[in-house]
Amino acid sequence: MSEPEITVRAAVEADAFGIARVHVETWRDAYAGILPNDYLADGLRLPDRTAMWARLLRGQGERDLILVAEAPGEIVGFASAGPPRGTANGFDAELYTLYVLTDFQGFGVGRALLRGVALALGARGAKSLVTEVLRANPSRFFYEAMGGRRLAEITDRFAGQNLPAVIYGWPELAALTAKV
Repeated sequence: MSEPEITVRAAVEADAFGIARVHVETWRDAYAGILPNDYLADGLRLPDRTAMWARLLRGQGERDLILVAEAPGEIVGFASAGPPRGTANGFDAELYTLYVLTDFQGFGVGRALLRGVALALGARGAKSLVTEVLRANPSRFFYEAMGGRRLAEITDRFAGQNLPAVIYGWPELAALTAKV
């Protein structure tokens, strides 16, 4: 595939199906052999995820951020971010999700989404960013390549399992924005 033309923009409620499709497909690809097969098959149903994303998009507050990456005619990736949660330890914002369809990885889509998140959060006054990634997820090395500092390893309870996760942080969001 040649390098696709990608546009990153704020998500709207009409994007719920496209985001859900990316969510389900990327989880099934990235977490095969990591999460239980029954969870990936039964716990990630497209209609359920579409409804979940529609609710999230409808309920977005001014501190929530959901971006999509579009190639002509389809959503190929998405990212969400907002106020820091439990593992943020002094960081201003947290990247909750960043997923790109397998066929579009390696073309700068993740980089464009991360840059979009960094710019939007910076415009809102955030100075730093943190994210949590399952250690067994091979895509976690993307965050290292993007200058994420490995802050800690934790154990996270997910899908009925205790799974090791890595916390990455960018203490200066401006440096991330410049790198991306």
